[in-house]
Amino acid sequence: MNTLDNIEENFFAVGRYWGGLNSSLAQAGSIWAMNTGVSISDFNWAWNEKSLTDKDAKSIEDIKEIYRQKNLRFWWWVYPCGNSAKTIAMLQTAGMRLIEQIPCMAADLKIKFLEQKIPDDITISEVTDKESLSVWADISFRGFQMPERARESYNAFVLSFERAGQSAQKLFLAYLQGEPVATSLLFVQNNTAGIYYVSTLPAWRNKGLGFYVTLAAMQAAKKAGFENVILQATPAGAKVYRRIGFNEYCKAQIYKL
Repeated sequence: MNTLDNIEENFFAVGRYWGGLNSSLAQAGSIWAMNTGVSISDFNWAWNEKSLTDKDAKSIEDIKEIYRQKNLRFWWWVYPCGNSAKTIAMLQTAGMRLIEQIPCMAADLKIKFLEQKIPDDITISEVTDKESLSVWADISFRGFQMPERARESYNAFVLSFERAGQSAQKLFLAYLQGEPVATSLLFVQNNTAGIYYVSTLPAWRNKGLGFYVTLAAMQAAKKAGFENVILQATPAGAKVYRRIGFNEYCKAQIYKL
């Protein structure tokens, strides 16, 4: 499996995993959809793992209806494996428009900076119990500056995460002088490892905390035997990730009603 395949497969796998947590996962051919119950578009995903065809028109409308009934906004993600002129035309016909192109990146875990020492005033710990999971939920919620109306549903989603040793996820909390200030999440599936939910509280940004909490996830991936790790970055965040060894391999297109 090449790097682009890893990027796509890890994203698809995490979507299926999160959708399975609350039994929201739906599939119609190459089209998948999930929702977290959180009333924010980018927490509810639909995606196609192959280019769309005329036969998919009804499935697209069925997916839209699922979200309408739940009163949830959603994003439709299009990766290279599912991108084509036909795919774009069908999504546009269904009332969707392109709103973002997300850099999809990967880093080789043999790079030397993984050996970098974390400063003494920063501590990184893995989330292993419900109490620390609640803290992780609060820090990531505030780090992403989500609207307060979404807090209850977001907490319910995060608290459904499995924490057993065999879980596909590892969650990390970064503390600065004993105070929790940043988060990251490592998701592993088959031969792929991906980093998600990198957030830092606004008052503590530009102090390297996002770097170190990302580094912790990368080190965990390497320890688990993975050779590279992937992530999706904001256009602004991509500049930071390039400085720490990530390279862009594609862009994921996001469509929204």
